[in-house]
Amino acid sequence: MKAGFVSLIGRPNAGKSTLLNRLVGTKLAIVSDKPQTTRNRILGVRNYPDAQVVFLDTPGIHRPLHRMNVRMVDAAVDTMREVDVLGLVVDVTEPPGKGDRYVLDLVKNVEAPVFLILNKVDLIKKNRLLPLIQQYNSLGTFAEIVPVSAGTGDNIDRLERAIIDRLPEGEPLYPADYLTDQPERFFAAEIVREKLLQFTHAEIPFSSAVVIDRFEEPQGDSHLLKLYCTIVVDRESQKPIVVGRGGEMIKRIGTAAREELEQFFDTHVFLDLHVRVKSEWREDEQVLSDIGLK
Repeated sequence: MKAGFVSLIGRPNAGKSTLLNRLVGTKLAIVSDKPQTTRNRILGVRNYPDAQVVFLDTPGIHRPLHRMNVRMVDAAVDTMREVDVLGLVVDVTEPPGKGDRYVLDLVKNVEAPVFLILNKVDLIKKNRLLPLIQQYNSLGTFAEIVPVSAGTGDNIDRLERAIIDRLPEGEPLYPADYLTDQPERFFAAEIVREKLLQFTHAEIPFSSAVVIDRFEEPQGDSHLLKLYCTIVVDRESQKPIVVGRGGEMIKRIGTAAREELEQFFDTHVFLDLHVRVKSEWREDEQVLSDIGLK
């Protein structure tokens, strides 16, 4: 039996969250085409016949401009010191740039074996892959280089076997039915935020957050979960974008979120959404604590 921790790190939009969901076999991390979607470290446990692997999805490593972003990057970098395998995920549709070189410098002194995971290979021509591997080989030293597509599942089985081969022998770290260390409130807020990202303009995602004000579990014979949430935005001009004309946008966000919440919690959900303007909330200790960035 083998058991150990594997951290997925990389630049924003490399596909780490899609990869985590694929590896764990269920949706734990929200997915969006907007950069910096993941803000928290998300742990997901996968049990294999001969191993238990604890995967860690992390925020994309970028140049932080706010206290929130500093904490996001810290959450990613901190995992590098505590894992048995480090998976550096890169987007093969983008040529290596300064940001990638910065991340490569970060992992040079890591004790754990570093896997270079070339993601989104389904989106490029095959003849581009070998030159890209050679280019990355000149930029760093890797225990394994594994081309995959988190979106389609291509070569994921090879990645899993390579990871398990590198893990130490040991007993499972978590019970067999354990999936994640994040509380239900976290997933409720993330599902709402995913729909907010999906339906609103490009300038909203960076400066928005979802805070769970009340989380009321079904009582007695009731099968109704009641969620009261606040969407926090940075500027007064953003509030009408989220609310929409006649409340159309917030209703659209709420309907889509409620449908997914009902699937996730397997019960009926009452969802109450409000929008609040709080300038500079990304520097506010209380808001950062409310969204799980300690």
